[in-house]
Parts: sequence; C-alpha cells; structure tokens
Amino acid sequence: MLLTITYNGQNTTDLGYLLHKNPYRPQMFELSHGNAYVFYPELTNERTTAALLLDIDPIDLARGKENSGGLFDYVNDRPYVSSSFLSSAISKVFGTAMSGRADEHQALSDSKLDLSAAITMLPCRGEQDMLNKVFEPLGYEVSYEAFDTDENFTSWGKSKYVNLTIRGKVRLRDLLHHIYVLIPVFDRQKHYWVGEDEVEKLLRHAEDWLPDHPEKKYITSRYLKHLRPLVNKAFTRLVSADTDAGNVPPDDEAPDETSDKKLNLNTQRLGSVVGALKSCGAKSVIDLGCGSGNLLSLLIKEKQFTRIAGMDVSHLALEYAGEKLRLDNAGDSIRERIKLFQSSLMYKDPRFEGYDAACVIEVVEHLDMPRLAAFEKVLFESAKPPAVILTTPNREYNIKYENLDEGNLRHSDHRFEWNREEFREWASSVAGKFGYTVKFSEIGDSDEVLGGPTQMGVFTLCE
Repeated sequence: MLLTITYNGQNTTDLGYLLHKNPYRPQMFELSHGNAYVFYPELTNERTTAALLLDIDPIDLARGKENSGGLFDYVNDRPYVSSSFLSSAISKVFGTAMSGRADEHQALSDSKLDLSAAITMLPCRGEQDMLNKVFEPLGYEVSYEAFDTDENFTSWGKSKYVNLTIRGKVRLRDLLHHIYVLIPVFDRQKHYWVGEDEVEKLLRHAEDWLPDHPEKKYITSRYLKHLRPLVNKAFTRLVSADTDAGNVPPDDEAPDETSDKKLNLNTQRLGSVVGALKSCGAKSVIDLGCGSGNLLSLLIKEKQFTRIAGMDVSHLALEYAGEKLRLDNAGDSIRERIKLFQSSLMYKDPRFEGYDAACVIEVVEHLDMPRLAAFEKVLFESAKPPAVILTTPNREYNIKYENLDEGNLRHSDHRFEWNREEFREWASSVAGKFGYTVKFSEIGDSDEVLGGPTQMGVFTLCE
C-alpha cells in the first residue's frame, strides 16, 4: 500500500523538515505486521513528493492467533490496499509531524500549504460519492480513479478499490490527521479491536473539525464500527445537544449504512424468522452462522424456545454474541438454555443435530458456489432438522440502493447473490433431493417488479 504527499510551491524540499524525514536518505520502520519505508521519489525546489510504502506480511497477520479466522488470515487484500494498517503506520512514522512541531521551521508548519495526497487502492465499495462528501467539506479537491474488477470480464462490474487524490491549501498536520481518521472510515475490515480507547483516539485526532462536519454521523459510526455505546459516547463528547446521537444503525448487510430503511429491514427480517419458528412449533433452535447474536437475543426472550444454540466459524463473532447475551453474568437457567460454539457449515458436526429447527440467516451467500453441495449435505442430510429457515438477499432489489453500483454485491464478503428465480430453483432442488418441501416469502418493502430486498425459504421435512 502506498501513500504519497506532494508539496507544490517554493523551497518545497522543506517538506523533509516538516515530516522529520531526510529527503536524501530512505528509511525503514519495523511494524508489528511488516515494514514501512519512507523515500522521496520527487525532489525539486518547486515540487517535492514524500512516499510511505507499507510491506505487510500476511503470515505475520495470523501468527500468534489463538483462534484463527480461517483462510482469510493468510489470503486477503491487506498487503495491497490502503487499509487501517496505513493509518497505524502514519501515526508511528509521522507522529512528530502530526503534532505540528517543526522547531526552526515552525512558521512553515503553521502555514497552509499547497498539498496533495494520493492514496493507492483505497477500499471504497459502492461509496465513491462519499469520498466527495467526506473530504470536500475539509477544503479538498477530490478526484479518484476507478477500475473494472477484471478487464477481461467487464460483466463483473467495478472494483471496490479506487486510487484517491485530494488536494488543498492546508497545514501538513491537518492533512495527516484527516487521512489518519478517514482511511479506517472506508476500511470495513479494521485490523485492531475497536473499544473505548478508539473513542479517545477519534476525538483526539478530529476534535478540531469533526463537530462541524456535515457527515460527522457517517464518519463516527464507520470509524467505531457502528458500536452503539461507543458512537453515542463520541457524539456526546462531540456535540452535547446532537439529536442524532441515539440514531445509529446496526451492522447489517444493506449498503446504505445511514438509512433508517436498513434498521427496518433488519428488524423485519429477524421478526419474520422468529414468526416462522413459532409457526412451525419449534422448541429447540440452532442458529447456524449466528454472527454477533442478533437473532439469538430475540429467541432468548421467547419462552417457547427452551433450547437454543448459536454456531459461527468466527471466534470473534461468538465473543460479541456472548457479550450481547450477557452470558458472563447470566444465571444457571440461561446458561443451560443457550449454548455458543465454533464450527463450520462445510463439515458434518454432531452438535448440529437434534434441534427442531435450524436458521441460516444471510449466510449462504458468503459461501463459494462450488461448496454449496457440501453445505447442503451437512444441513439437509446429516443434521436433517424438521424445519430449516433460510434467508438471503434478492439481487434484483439491489438497483434500489443508491450507493451500490450496478452489478456489485451488497457486502464485500458475498460470493454471489441470487435473484428470485435462481433462489427458488436452488431451494426447490435441495428440497426434492433431501425429502423436504419449501415455501417462499419476501421480507421488507416489496416492489411490484423487483420483489422484496430479502427472500426467505421455509423448508419442512416430509413425514
């Protein structure tokens, strides 16, 4: 990943003094997951460019983890994109420059300079318009270069990465603070744990400009990964009378992350699943791919469900679910009623068996197409619950989302999305193959032509 900062004007070689990095000597800095290099590819009196290059080792990303997240720990885009790792490197390598201290060049450090920054391969899936909305209020001219996902397969649509360039008359330290905060806003896969200290970090680096920013809600929510208590705390500190402080959307699949419609869709989806479980008379339920426990938190409130289990491949997701359910402080009756465990839908697991119903909510689209056959056998042949409730996005509805480019998927980890005909064809085939019947319904605000945003299949085992 590469960041370049260019100073246009007179005596621009003084950029080295402001960055506290000698323009005539390349430097290397050791990071926890690789190395950072600083060098100057352009050095004249009229124009000087400093470059920060990160060399991230994907093996180092996984080394020392007690619970691996799977193949993604080793095969991912982290070494190649301007992710949260770049923000961490900026803080470490340019920390003194961010403070604004420049000794005998203090007057220059306090001056607004003609600066531009180029950020290579910034993750920005379906959100190019937000680049303008986020950077322009800070005084920058914004331009970016977008690409096809694969030039040989144009039908795959546009890549989720862009090369971003911003330019404006700003102090160098302000430019660094802006980039430091805003890169993680566009990176949905932060490499660090988001906790209370991230609120302090955000306020420390953005207190001069974020309170008056028209997109402060978007920036704060995305920076803090939509964790409601943290966002509310940040809003309280930023603007004491901010009426939007309690209106933070949940972390869900819909692409418009600042829309009330997203909250409504998530609520409707989970409510429809609970309703389907009640209708089939299930008393024991397993949520396969439970994530952070949104469905589980509803099931545990219903007395009908006497035995509940949540499974996920991600150990971190299970930790979030445990916190949401407050299992650490729960009594014996709750602990006996609900269990969480780590497993995979790709392999038979006897712990999947013995439940009246299994839920697979917004999960199947995260599986590679060639692995669907294994998933089908694990769920419908091995576990074979009397009822299966499965939901998945309706691809036809994607055109309704303004921030989603044509042909793109709703989530960066989706391997595919079915239209209604494709989903019904797959579900009917699975039902016939394993001795089930299936009924279909749509969830969310339905369009006469496009259908609903979510489609649900309720499978019932034939007697």
